[in-house]
Amino acid sequence: MEKVKCLIIGSGPAGYTAAIYAARAGLKPVMYTGPQPGGQLMITTEVENYPGYPHGRTGPEMMEDFRQQAERFGTDIRNEVIVRVDLSGPIHKAWSDGGHEIHSPTVIIATGASAKWLGIPGEERLQNAGVSACAVCDGFFFRNQEVAVVGGGDTAAEESTYLAKICTKVHLLVRRDEMRASKIMQQRVLHTPNIQVHWNTEAEEILGDQVVEGVRIVNNKTGERAVLPVTGFFVAIGHKPNTDIFSDWLPLDESGYIITTPGRTTTNIPGVFACGDAQDKIYRQAVTAAGTGCMAALDAERYLVQQGY
Repeated sequence: MEKVKCLIIGSGPAGYTAAIYAARAGLKPVMYTGPQPGGQLMITTEVENYPGYPHGRTGPEMMEDFRQQAERFGTDIRNEVIVRVDLSGPIHKAWSDGGHEIHSPTVIIATGASAKWLGIPGEERLQNAGVSACAVCDGFFFRNQEVAVVGGGDTAAEESTYLAKICTKVHLLVRRDEMRASKIMQQRVLHTPNIQVHWNTEAEEILGDQVVEGVRIVNNKTGERAVLPVTGFFVAIGHKPNTDIFSDWLPLDESGYIITTPGRTTTNIPGVFACGDAQDKIYRQAVTAAGTGCMAALDAERYLVQQGY
């Protein structure tokens, strides 16, 4: 059993930023990175919308920068996964898949969220080569091109209208004969001239050797198949927050996101804080995740002072 002042569960922009602030405050944080050190940015190519990188940076390179900065100030980073927690009492407990038991008065949760994928041929192989789960992140690279978006909810509607501003044509693939999106978002989609909605349509295969060159679609009513000549394929069927191990301790919303105090990172349990995509289902950007990571570290520092640590 090991006692620490500040335990950070998860990495990525939120976790690493929390680590930087906590380490500079002398909290000697210990971070368990989780199954994908660096989070979702590790499957992103060029990141051009993060301040301070005028020439852009790949996701993995950026996360390595974050990691080195956190380590520079003394963060103890461990490439293990926290598999169980006990958040009862003033001292919280966590267990890793490497057999470590950690006790800490403060826990910062930065486990993020994972995009939901279709599981069709070509999808995994062509990630970062035309397949994306974030139009705001990657849409810029497809300006003046023809792209496809899969989904029928608000996320798909928002991504389609966003892409329509910079792409020549957007094919929205909706598997039913109606959308789940709110009425106002549906109207925006239907009144955008360069968005073509394909009803009762599913993607069967993403085509291309090195980059996306098209997508094979099928009408699930008629069985008719066709190939759309797109260079970008955006999956917008939602994200799943990585919060399962906290479900017995923290309130989650209907989608599994941790509910925090509005405008804060505090949870219903004193000393437990949540930041990044584990609690943010609206923005889901690296810069906003980093911002809440900063907030979580400051909240943890203040809590420790109040408790006399």
